[in-house]
Amino acid sequence: MDAFLDWTLLSSTIRMVTPLLLAALGGALCARVGIFNVALEGMMLTGAFTAILGNHLFDNVLLAILFAVLCVALVSLLFGYLSIHLEANAIVVGIALNFLAAGLTAFSLFAIFGVKGQYYDKEMAGLPVWDIPVLQDIPVLGDVLSGHSPLVYLAFVLAAALHYYVFRTVSGFRMTAAGESPQAAQSLGLKVKRYQYGAVVASGILSALAGAQLSLGQVTLFTENMTAGRGFIALVATMLGQSNPLGVTAASLLFGFMDAVSIRLQGFALPTHFTMMVPYAVTIVVMFFFKDRAYLRQSGRIGR
Repeated sequence: MDAFLDWTLLSSTIRMVTPLLLAALGGALCARVGIFNVALEGMMLTGAFTAILGNHLFDNVLLAILFAVLCVALVSLLFGYLSIHLEANAIVVGIALNFLAAGLTAFSLFAIFGVKGQYYDKEMAGLPVWDIPVLQDIPVLGDVLSGHSPLVYLAFVLAAALHYYVFRTVSGFRMTAAGESPQAAQSLGLKVKRYQYGAVVASGILSALAGAQLSLGQVTLFTENMTAGRGFIALVATMLGQSNPLGVTAASLLFGFMDAVSIRLQGFALPTHFTMMVPYAVTIVVMFFFKDRAYLRQSGRIGR
């Protein structure tokens, strides 16, 4: 048991939770403006691929992340145009974009790199690891909190910043009003569609960072469908956290912990297929006990 439950498990949890948290924060912003963003999975996958592609093209990690952000922002604009401007069903649009991302990344992997399944370059540099001065020398805390990629720390900073924005700023109140009652918000002169587009693009940027953490932070390669349903788990974290950035963070930590546990279980001679299903089984259990449908009611486009 001591070999299973140690401080490195918490350190692994923080790494594993980062992609989920970033994508879930994007989903929370969309929920705030009344849009159920099912396309988080496809946006994350696109971000993971374009981060590797950008690193290959520019040989610079920062430019690779910016390239991924730009590409996924364009995908999110497509999602926004179809679901906001054309008023298409957001769930149908999101599912279509997920299939598009899966097919397009697989095709591009072969068309650009000439490989199928996986691309890996041993000379490609991934995200750097930050050892925080002073903190790294503190027993236990240093092992858990130090030695992560910049995107790991950025994810938790963004969670706190978004919580402040949503509940402490006029713009955040207006964004929530635009989602809860678009007609009333429009009668007060608020540009509802502007807030909706802003939230969708922000979710695209956050999903791009989530994908970049997967392909450049946790590993330095791209594999077909490497998100493996994390976008949907992030969506569940958004629902469980009731679109509150701090609640979403707590829910993401739960799923990130189970993801870390599933990896740890592989070292105990358990069947790989069993260990890999642990995070998804927990997700199903959480959804079974999740009876508050306020999130779904808030996302008014669900019924279209």
